[in-house]
Amino acid sequence: MDGRALAPAGFTNAVSDTHTPVQAVVLVGGEGTRLRPLTLETPKPMVPIMNMPFLERTLRRIKEAGINDVILPAGYLPDAITSYFGDGSRLGLRLRYVIEDTPLGTAGALKNVEQFIDGPFFVLNGDVLTSMDLRAMLAHHREKGGIGTLHLVRVDDPSPFGVVVHDAAGRVEHFVEKPPRDEAPTNEINAGTYLLEREVLDRIPAGRPVSIEREIFPELIRSGDRPLYAYTTDDYWIDLGKPEAYLSAHRHVFEGAMPLGLTPEIDGPGRETIPSSAVRPPVFVGLGCRIAPDSVVGPYTVLGDGCTVESGAVVADSLLWDGVTVERDARIDWAIVASRARIGAGARIGHGAVIGHDAQIPPGAHVEENARVAAER
Repeated sequence: MDGRALAPAGFTNAVSDTHTPVQAVVLVGGEGTRLRPLTLETPKPMVPIMNMPFLERTLRRIKEAGINDVILPAGYLPDAITSYFGDGSRLGLRLRYVIEDTPLGTAGALKNVEQFIDGPFFVLNGDVLTSMDLRAMLAHHREKGGIGTLHLVRVDDPSPFGVVVHDAAGRVEHFVEKPPRDEAPTNEINAGTYLLEREVLDRIPAGRPVSIEREIFPELIRSGDRPLYAYTTDDYWIDLGKPEAYLSAHRHVFEGAMPLGLTPEIDGPGRETIPSSAVRPPVFVGLGCRIAPDSVVGPYTVLGDGCTVESGAVVADSLLWDGVTVERDARIDWAIVASRARIGAGARIGHGAVIGHDAQIPPGAHVEENARVAAER
């Protein structure tokens, strides 16, 4: 473990009132294997949402809740995170990093940063996009007075998730992992945001991987000392861990289900430069893009900085990262293209395809649906 404490001068933690200040831990150590090849050189927390790293959106949300002290347990490609955020002062935050030599699991990662934890703290999963109000969850936690509070959301099909069963007062009774849909005791699932008292760290064994969901939470229920409480809301929530979810999240942002304050139809720093003849709104356009007037961009399309869309090309329902080139008459539909990739003239990118950094798709090529294409190294 290599803990590096970096703090801006004059730091104070705003959410305290008469209570112990609240901190936040954002779990950013995962390798993002389900998003490959996007995550071969970009750690999952740095995958962009509307051209801003997802982790930055999470940190801004934490800051807006009045929390200034954040700990980041990192493991996979940590330099991409530390070099981008530094000590956090650009965002008005105090950021500290603890680098995991080996993955420690959700609870093991918390145990590994306990030297930085002074009191109650939020735990946020590094691949969950949600509109849940952290201040409201904190108020609920203080009202209930339990050892911890778990954010839950209701879903139509709970079978891919961990189900949380609680009584009428909100006390968590037990957990059911990925139950068959017709056997699930409830449709309320673990949404990946927790608010815990510091004493929870005393229950976590050191020096090995530990799951908070499978080991620590059930142990807290069995001990019965102080209850765990559920906090169920109807807020927007999605796990970004799969390409189809990552694509869907952008559509939800465009439609307003996940509010990010976008301007309707056309947004982004390059919105004034896109030819009106090419736009099929909604779209989001980065800086320095070159878009042919007789191309088609949109709907539900994001262009990163420095993208080129040539004559006759069509980019619809897709996410292009920075520096992507789409040559003439190529077509991309419901796909993700990572930075610096080139889509050759007349090529067709199939529905659900993921094109990695620097990949070169030859002219006239057809990439199959849901294909994963990485650059040759």
